[in-house]
Amino acid sequence: MRLSVGVDLHKTQFTVCYLSEDREVDEFKEYATNESGYSDFLHKLSDYVEKGYEVKSVVESTGNARYFRNRLLRYGIEVKVVNTMKFKIITQSVKKTDKHDARTLAEFLEKDMIPESHLCSQVSENIRRILKSRAILVKAQVALKNQIHGLLMGYGIETKKGQLQSKKERERVLNGLEDHYLKEHAALTVKPLFITIDHIGEEIKRLEKILEELIKDDEDVELLRSIPGIGLITASTIRAYTDDIKRYDTAKNYSSHAGLVPWVQNSNQTVHHGKITKRGPVELRTAFVQVVMGMLRSQSKTGNYRIITNYHHMKKHKGSGRSIIAAARKISVIVYHMLSKRETFDPVKMLNNKKYLEMQQAALNVS
Repeated sequence: MRLSVGVDLHKTQFTVCYLSEDREVDEFKEYATNESGYSDFLHKLSDYVEKGYEVKSVVESTGNARYFRNRLLRYGIEVKVVNTMKFKIITQSVKKTDKHDARTLAEFLEKDMIPESHLCSQVSENIRRILKSRAILVKAQVALKNQIHGLLMGYGIETKKGQLQSKKERERVLNGLEDHYLKEHAALTVKPLFITIDHIGEEIKRLEKILEELIKDDEDVELLRSIPGIGLITASTIRAYTDDIKRYDTAKNYSSHAGLVPWVQNSNQTVHHGKITKRGPVELRTAFVQVVMGMLRSQSKTGNYRIITNYHHMKKHKGSGRSIIAAARKISVIVYHMLSKRETFDPVKMLNNKKYLEMQQAALNVS
């Protein structure tokens, strides 16, 4: 006999619906999301297993869904995580209660109609957490620098955009305040912020060292770093949010996962194409844009690549924004083939078609 367990998971508690095929079991129970609550829940599931039930559970994809899933898997309980983007019956329900949501999940699990959400590997999750912490620190550092620009402007001191980037330059600015007629107030106001920026910078470097240690033997990162203009952070981001390239049947599926393909509305004989979908991880989409920007900054090496020449040609008609997105989509296709075939970046394949074909023909003639 099969027992379907629907779980409506929240931050402080979760509501569970126990539903058997013959409806002999049809009950609800609430548990706290602490050690005692999880222990009671697992004990309840163990009782049903001992009674001969085949227990399967389902939970919505939330911030603590991975932890919840791991707890159940340790006890041999099968867990499905719902892809909420494809399961609108709960989010758009007019009867939005925890019990109703848990019951709905249990019923759809019983019918095997649950659209599952992919949970990345633990290694990818660890990389994502480090990148997230680093992003938070970088954002805080930038905010502090902007505040300092504003404070100095209030004292009649004009600073340039990148003037506070290096520690040496920040020290020079601070020393220059000693000659200011409001030196006491200016120095006292700015110095604590400079100290905080330095401290945040040290923490960012510490996280980057941890990240380097974590991915030092990662083949995917090594392959990605062979692309000109791509660094540690961008390569690690693509690796972490791609996770397993085998999940994608085609390069188009991968680009779609990154949200870099246009939405399509096809009805009868009418076809409309719109802006990019922006579905999937924003971090992955941003990383591909960063690769394009890196290539544009390295045009001494990449200037003759088709992707760059096409970018400049498209920019004249479509503008830089659309051109960058188009280039980012092409980069995602290149990354897909690199990771699928386990090949490093080949700059020869990026040359203009005529040159590349001539080199191919020459190679064939030699062989």
